[in-house]
Amino acid sequence: MKLQRYDTSYIKDYSETPEGYLTVNVPITRPGVFPYQRQDGTVQMEAKLPEEIFSDRTLRSARSKPITDEHPNEPVTLDNYQSYAKGMSHTDSRVEDLKLYVSLTITDKELIQKIYDGKNEISIGFMSDVVAETGTYDGQNYEYVQRNIEINHIAIVERGRAGPEVAIRADSDAWQVNDDINKGGHTMPIYKIDGKDYEVDSVVKAHIEKLQAQVVAADAKTAQVDALQGRYDALEAKLQKTEKDLEDEKAKQVSADELDKHVEARVQLIDASKQLLGDSFDFAGKTDREVKEAVIATTKQDFKGDGKSDDYINAFFDATVEQVQATGFSSTGHNAAFTGDAAGDTALQEMKNKRLNMRS
Repeated sequence: MKLQRYDTSYIKDYSETPEGYLTVNVPITRPGVFPYQRQDGTVQMEAKLPEEIFSDRTLRSARSKPITDEHPNEPVTLDNYQSYAKGMSHTDSRVEDLKLYVSLTITDKELIQKIYDGKNEISIGFMSDVVAETGTYDGQNYEYVQRNIEINHIAIVERGRAGPEVAIRADSDAWQVNDDINKGGHTMPIYKIDGKDYEVDSVVKAHIEKLQAQVVAADAKTAQVDALQGRYDALEAKLQKTEKDLEDEKAKQVSADELDKHVEARVQLIDASKQLLGDSFDFAGKTDREVKEAVIATTKQDFKGDGKSDDYINAFFDATVEQVQATGFSSTGHNAAFTGDAAGDTALQEMKNKRLNMRS
């Protein structure tokens, strides 16, 4: 559940419009650790970190928001806008000098006079998620962090939480930061370098912190890019492996047409070979080449096919079958064969044609 919070700053550079309205350019909030009072009266230190108040969500929420005289006891909405609104913020919210800036136009005569009389601090009313999280920011310890900050209204107040660093100014002088205002003293901001504390001008300190925030944001983006690149590379490698596996699988597979051709050629080979090998020859487990070499051996018993090419074996096989069918062949035992079968001639020719078709 989001909680309502209020922060304060100074108005800087104001001018009157021809209508008498007051237009100001003002930082409305800044990073820091601020005290917030619980309902039981105790105080808890809450951090408003740069990555939160300078986020796109918070920057957008500062645009076109009502200006109020002090904080109302409820969020400003369409239903109560006429009761509370004394002006409106512009749409130029941006980050400068480690602060969130936006221009305001105040249209209420009484509030404008109060500003001239010295009521010049700015306090934002906003909603946020307050998350229990300990840490240190700018040398101050905190117990909670404000997340998902959304600005509801911008109030003109006597004194706000962020101190006089964020307030209406009647000139363009450099910020005079008073970190010890409640104690009546004036001290320059402290910046720690290599474990040692140094007093530095507030503008210099703010600029250094802005650069540090940019470095942190850049490092975070770099880490995100590296992570995304790693995921991309892994997916690309997986895709390449999948594509290779598919190609390998396709190479292993024989199309249905090719399979039909191989089956038909095998049947014709067996039919033609049986004329020379006889029905007792066991064709199971034998390759086409082994069958053809067995046929050749029926007429040339000392035949050895070792080292011979497939084309040589095919030609020798065809010639053997043609010669036997033309001249006749008879024997007993393993080489018994039938001759002069016209159907055999036809089967032989078809087998040769199929083999030529398969080559082409």
